[in-house]
Amino acid sequence: MSELDITTLLKDWAQGDREALEQLMPLVFEELRRVAAGYFDAENPGHTLQPTALVNEVFLRLVDRRKVSWENRSHFFGFAAQLMRRILVDHARGRKASKRGGGVAVAPLDEALAVAQKRDVDLIALDDALADLARIDPEGSRVVEMRFFAGLTHQEVAEVLGVPEIKVRRQWTAAKLWLFRQLKKS
Repeated sequence: MSELDITTLLKDWAQGDREALEQLMPLVFEELRRVAAGYFDAENPGHTLQPTALVNEVFLRLVDRRKVSWENRSHFFGFAAQLMRRILVDHARGRKASKRGGGVAVAPLDEALAVAQKRDVDLIALDDALADLARIDPEGSRVVEMRFFAGLTHQEVAEVLGVPEIKVRRQWTAAKLWLFRQLKKS
């Protein structure tokens, strides 16, 4: 289906059309699962949260959000990125808490600033750093969230934020530099 078809289904769902949701779910489920699987490719094989479980949790949280006015596919996936981030960070915090002082293994970001390619970062430290970044650069934080957690392209992020793609590219570069410095401190 085209992006226009997905956007139409999103808008119909937001207006209460249950059939639109039924048509939409398999389309976005597979894409969200692909994004989640890409994230887990770089994780330890024994990770206790699996891509399908992550996507199922995203869907459970999305179903309660019928009243959202979806602008397009990118807007939907940007929102899904926020949910994935929250779920992954909550999961990491739960694992850390269960170890009682054992901590989570920390692997810093690649010095080449490959945040999107290197997924073996401490999610709790990344979440804390993103929260700090959001206080000084909310849009830059959103760019990282959408690129890192949802795998959106620069163009898709630009559509969600309603800004030129070149601005997203600059914010992505600046945010990666800032995050690299913050994570290197910890």
